[in-house]
Amino acid sequence: MKWSRKKEEGPEWPNDNNGDPIPPVFLLHAGGGPLDMELTLNLLTAYGIPYVCGYPNNGLFGKLIMGHPPSGVEIFVPETLHEDAMNVLNADIIEEEEEYPQ
Repeated sequence: MKWSRKKEEGPEWPNDNNGDPIPPVFLLHAGGGPLDMELTLNLLTAYGIPYVCGYPNNGLFGKLIMGHPPSGVEIFVPETLHEDAMNVLNADIIEEEEEYPQ
């Protein structure tokens, strides 16, 4: 599996007390279309949760040729932020009705 993380994108990966990077843990496999993957990754970024993506089955090559990995991506987050990431992705959406002046 190939890993990918752009340094200039997203929150910085946290370190432990010794200054070593916190180990990544599996969060989910984002398959489907490229929009599904991008929405998930952007949601994590919006809440300050860093991630790395794994591209199974030569998915990085597919991303190069097709613009997105056909087999989806495996998303990993820091072990200490796994619960927060799950809460963000599983949260209920509460829509508020906007009142417009008449």
